[in-house]
Amino acid sequence: MKVNMSHFLMETKPEIKKLVDILSKDFKYVSVLGTDVSGKIYSIRKTGINFQDSFWNERGFVVKIYNGINYSEFSFNEIPQGNIQLLADKIKSNILKQLGQVNNTNVINNYPLINEEELTESYIGEVGVIPEITGSEAIIKKMTAVKDKASAASDVLFDCIVNYQHVHVSKIFISNKKDLMQSYIFSEGGIVTLVKKDDNIKYCYQPFSGLYGTELIDSMEEKVDKLVHTTEKLLDAKQIVPGEYDVICSPDVSGIIAHEAFGHGVEMDMFVKNRALAVNYMGKQIASNLVTMRDGAKSAKEVSSYLFDDEGVLGTDTVIIDKGILKAGLSDTQSSLYLKTTPTGNGKRQSFERKAYARMTNTFFEPGKDKLSDMIASIKHGYFIDCPMSGMEDPKNWGIQCMVQYGIEIKDGKLTDNYVSPIVMTGYVPDLLKSISMVSEKVYLSGSGACGKGYKEYVKVSCGGPYIKGKARLG
Repeated sequence: MKVNMSHFLMETKPEIKKLVDILSKDFKYVSVLGTDVSGKIYSIRKTGINFQDSFWNERGFVVKIYNGINYSEFSFNEIPQGNIQLLADKIKSNILKQLGQVNNTNVINNYPLINEEELTESYIGEVGVIPEITGSEAIIKKMTAVKDKASAASDVLFDCIVNYQHVHVSKIFISNKKDLMQSYIFSEGGIVTLVKKDDNIKYCYQPFSGLYGTELIDSMEEKVDKLVHTTEKLLDAKQIVPGEYDVICSPDVSGIIAHEAFGHGVEMDMFVKNRALAVNYMGKQIASNLVTMRDGAKSAKEVSSYLFDDEGVLGTDTVIIDKGILKAGLSDTQSSLYLKTTPTGNGKRQSFERKAYARMTNTFFEPGKDKLSDMIASIKHGYFIDCPMSGMEDPKNWGIQCMVQYGIEIKDGKLTDNYVSPIVMTGYVPDLLKSISMVSEKVYLSGSGACGKGYKEYVKVSCGGPYIKGKARLG
């Protein structure tokens, strides 16, 4: 089913074009991003059903103007009926006031003018079933069936939480030379199983995501039995003996390493602010020659795949690491202007009211040639680790820390029945990446969460990779 473009944006587009024309008489560069994002979140558990608007919901515009020194922005969500000149005058007055404040400061970053080429493009996504057609009642019924299957699968399971969210994204970008439009739907969900034996409580989860409609829920049921079994195993899990081990990382753990290690570390606004060590290692080996890593809206089809970013730059496919060599970073428009590089289509905003930053999209390691069975067989003693909970990286010093829910001990080339939980994986990023000695044949991506810039500025991303074998410090 084809996704519909926002009626609101289509109706207001002629007025936005007039606004750009009026402001262009006084400013050399003018652009407007228009957004209309709507969605719903469903959560079902034994104690009830929760249903609310998506965190990502927004509707409004942001105008970006070259003021002769750098760039000013003005966001709004109302357009005066039949009097766009009134809005243009308000924006101009606000920009001139900002410029006066800039001229009174001692530290000013000067930026050159954005040079655009003529471009008119559009993208309309497709999904299996549009959520509005399915309807809330049917969605809740499908999710309840997943919960009930989990509840029936274990005597020690005391709750099962099933989450589902669908989001319809529509955006337009109008500038002096560009006329861009896109509309697509992404869905994400997850199952959380909770088990209890005496006073011992454990949980585990399984995420789901993609450019899907409500057909995503149909894929959940087949994962229930394995998830419940894993959660039960955690009741008898031991604490790991801290040390350095041979490890095999699941695709989800590989993804969190990619995201934290050389995702945040190569967001090029950090280069401008001198907050990233990576700027000094371009063209140098920082990983095993088995490691190739990509990011981009065109690199994969997941929740962060789009035609253009929030600055009107078409999405790309960026090779960050090529056979162990650090090749490129991820940039928004302003960081690329400052660094004199080509923007990579990674300028993303939390909403039309927030600034655009260099952000990740779909970030992952490329596949290799090894079979998972051979990878396990190659380990005398180590762990298979899965179910990442969180990650953190220091771009300035290249330290990494990842929380992982569990590991399964490997002895003499075979998986045992011995589980350890929870696990903290730490290390120095180049040491971790250079230790990678085997990479499996297929890549899996997941985009069920959000990524923050520091402690705020959340955007949708996905990450993943193949199974990878390396050495890591576990505790």
